[in-house]
Amino acid sequence: MGRLRGKVSIVTGAARGIGRATATIFAKEGSNIIIADILDEGHEVADAVNQAIGREVAIFVKTDISREEDVKRMIDITLERFGRIDVLVNNAGIGHFKDILETSVDEWDRVININLKGAFLCCKYVIPHMIKAGGGSIINVSSIVGVRGGERCVAYAASKAGLIGLTKALAMDLMKYNIRVNAIAPRAIETQMMYEYKGEELAERLKRYLFGRLGKPEEVANAILFLASDEASYISGEVLVVGGYF
Repeated sequence: MGRLRGKVSIVTGAARGIGRATATIFAKEGSNIIIADILDEGHEVADAVNQAIGREVAIFVKTDISREEDVKRMIDITLERFGRIDVLVNNAGIGHFKDILETSVDEWDRVININLKGAFLCCKYVIPHMIKAGGGSIINVSSIVGVRGGERCVAYAASKAGLIGLTKALAMDLMKYNIRVNAIAPRAIETQMMYEYKGEELAERLKRYLFGRLGKPEEVANAILFLASDEASYISGEVLVVGGYF
């Protein structure tokens, strides 16, 4: 315990799934948390975290990360409340499960705006404050389909592959500022999005997965925690696959 003691972390998409698990684990490890999400359920997460810790370490900021004004406001609130930013977890995203012939231009734009542009905006406006603080850690939540592709998820796969490119480019640009940038690429995780993607085929597909089961959000959150902590002080520009490549 205490691997993030004294740090301030922003976790986007923290109302559910991997984001919620990450915010909860970060708080237990000593971090103050900004729970950023467009869903009002973020209030419940902040309340649950604060109750578990026994003091107010988490606050919810309703945020549409695809909107520049929302991202700036989220960061202003973070600085006003906690005074610094040490860790950014770009987890917020939406699924979209169609092939290219079925995907409209509006659908493509929406997926890219939330999954990729949102991470870009958060990085753009958080990084100056990390530089001022003398360093930090950014973790982008990509996907296995961003690494090796996938069926009927052309916009989603493109957005998640873009996150990997963003990760590697930022890692090179920001090392001189002591800012590490890494990505997580989960495979099959027990979230609402997974059931929407695989549907009735999921049980059959699981037989071919390395572990033969869905991963738990907490298992991904633990990997994110490692990359956020000083234990990963010599790691940047990497993509950590969680759940097996094959």
